[in-house]
Amino acid sequence: MDLLTIGAFAKASGLSPKALRLYDELGLLRPARVDPYTGYRYYAVAQLDRARLVAWLRRLGMPLAQIRAVSVLSGADAAREVRAYWARVEAETAVRRDLAAFLVTELTEAPREGTTMLELRCAAHSDRGHIRPANQDTVYAGRRLLAVADGFGPAGAPASGAAVEALRFLDEEDGSRPGNVLNLLADAVRGAGDAVRDITEGAEDAGTTLTALLWTGSRLALAHIGDSRAYLLREDGLFRITHDHSVVQSLLDEGRLTPAEAESHPQRSLLLKVLGADSDPDLRLHEALPGDRYLLCSDGLTGVVPDDRIRELLAAAPDPETAVRSLVDAANAAGGPDNVSCVVGDVVSPVG
Repeated sequence: MDLLTIGAFAKASGLSPKALRLYDELGLLRPARVDPYTGYRYYAVAQLDRARLVAWLRRLGMPLAQIRAVSVLSGADAAREVRAYWARVEAETAVRRDLAAFLVTELTEAPREGTTMLELRCAAHSDRGHIRPANQDTVYAGRRLLAVADGFGPAGAPASGAAVEALRFLDEEDGSRPGNVLNLLADAVRGAGDAVRDITEGAEDAGTTLTALLWTGSRLALAHIGDSRAYLLREDGLFRITHDHSVVQSLLDEGRLTPAEAESHPQRSLLLKVLGADSDPDLRLHEALPGDRYLLCSDGLTGVVPDDRIRELLAAAPDPETAVRSLVDAANAAGGPDNVSCVVGDVVSPVG
């Protein structure tokens, strides 16, 4: 067996001697031989391929525990895991990119004088559906705050109610500056998470999602965690502005499922992030335009009504009240297998 000193192996593999010693201690890359008298490490030439893979994966930022699992896989299997890892990184980076863009704008943009303050007109409706014995959703549509929470488990209804109740004070807060409104919403969501933990303590597999929008008069701050959703209807185009924190969505992101397969996947209801479980929500800021229509909804709507139909119903409704009623009716007409909740907010120019 051809052996290389640790120095020669480090140079050939792209890993430093310090890193090689660490990976030996962690059991990630053991030397082929250790001198019993000097403790000096020697590596086999055949170990170079694995060492180089470890070096590349570290450059990607992959955690050591995951590298340990990937480095022993065959080429095709390892490639699939790398692709899946990078898809997760890109999804997480997209959220941080939006926040960074907001911060750059907020720190460099001069205060906008004479900005026309718009108004938000909204309505909410929630229904038990045809199958579930009780409604565990909670909705809210106030002067400035829109929210949907979808509770689950034995304490689901109290959890969703506590989450929304913890946000209601935002309707009266002065957060006209965009930076203020994002901070207000983030702090309130942390408080909502504390309230949910208090409610669900001792209740197994109970919790809630939360999707909320907070209005400044010209912008909307969004907080989102779970698989409830927020959509924007602008000029007849429907845009989803949230990303599901679910097992199925992660498999879609990683290219392991097609959209058609996702619709019938047995784990479609499993969530990766929920409120109050030490998970950070997605936070971002949206510029509002007159004529924008926002929809917040639980998965009782999106699970049975396709996006094209949601767009049609939103575009056809003359006002938010009609919109939420028609959307809930559509979910129930499709079988109503789950609680269904909708909040619709219209951005309008003030009258007079």
